[in-house]
Amino acid sequence: MSGTSLDGIDVAIVEIRGRGVETIGFLSTTYPAAVRTAIMGVSNCPTHTAAISRLNFQLAELYARAVLAAVKRHGPVELIGCHGQTIFHEGSSNTLQIGEPAILAERTGVPVVSNFRARDIAAGGQGAPLVPFVDYLLFRHPRRTRIALNIGGIANITVLPAACSPQEVVAFDTGPGNMVIDALAREFSCGKLNCDRGGRIAASGNVNRALLGDLLRDPYYRRKPPKSAGREQYGVEFIARLRQSAAPLRDLVATATVLTAATIAIAVQRAVAGPADLIASGGGTHNPQIMAHLAGFLPGVDISTSTDHGIDVDAKEAIAFAVLAHRTWRHKPSNLPSATGARRAVVLGSLTP
Repeated sequence: MSGTSLDGIDVAIVEIRGRGVETIGFLSTTYPAAVRTAIMGVSNCPTHTAAISRLNFQLAELYARAVLAAVKRHGPVELIGCHGQTIFHEGSSNTLQIGEPAILAERTGVPVVSNFRARDIAAGGQGAPLVPFVDYLLFRHPRRTRIALNIGGIANITVLPAACSPQEVVAFDTGPGNMVIDALAREFSCGKLNCDRGGRIAASGNVNRALLGDLLRDPYYRRKPPKSAGREQYGVEFIARLRQSAAPLRDLVATATVLTAATIAIAVQRAVAGPADLIASGGGTHNPQIMAHLAGFLPGVDISTSTDHGIDVDAKEAIAFAVLAHRTWRHKPSNLPSATGARRAVVLGSLTP
């Protein structure tokens, strides 16, 4: 898994027996700086097809090295699920993930399932979010409503009512996760930082209330699901809008941090009426400012992390695509139409043997 935060390649090795999922090992490999810059250069911007084609193969070589490193540490695998790197996504219309699966299969000698989102879009869905199926398998509870929250580049929630069926699951992207904060942290540090480590920049700034209020008026946050978001909404144009406020960068980081927590809270409050447990995962769980603001906005919600439930917060998304690949291998559907808006449940992904 390599997500919109562009911080690297996450490899999770899991063993699946029936409905049981056991994590064998996890390894994260940071993107080389030049590769990260190249991905940014073809994401949500006019570009030449040659650049995309070359990067498609280059990323696959990096994926293969990351998988082989994880296998060397944790043991062999029989199937690889590779989400690829999203460089463009328009929910219900089109999507593009790069990282050529033929290269990955050839270098590792292992079959690869890839291109997970396209089939859901073909069936009328948003192509996202896809992890809710795995949230349903891992976190549903017979008596408690649970909300699985992932704070990656984009934040998303999966609402799991007590003893729910797959048809009762609701899931959607809430808005920005770490993406805006990361971009501002890079500007603040003149490229020395890729994130606001420990939330220290946000802690040193002041929230621009007028700007925050303006940002929260975006109708997306109150639009009913299914809905999805990405770099198209929270990329360079969004950062330029923030910079137009002329607020100091540390204040913009503080404001973006509250925006992330506030939009998650808005989504939770609109999706769940009564008591609920919030189970958080993703890189944003390491930002104490995000987590503190989230607790402040949701005083009646019991907040924990997926690690507290046996699923590493950093490995969860990679684990999810291993599970989805296993479903594809068994020719079983793994999208949730209630989450993506698809007309029906479909088998996701393409197999490269």
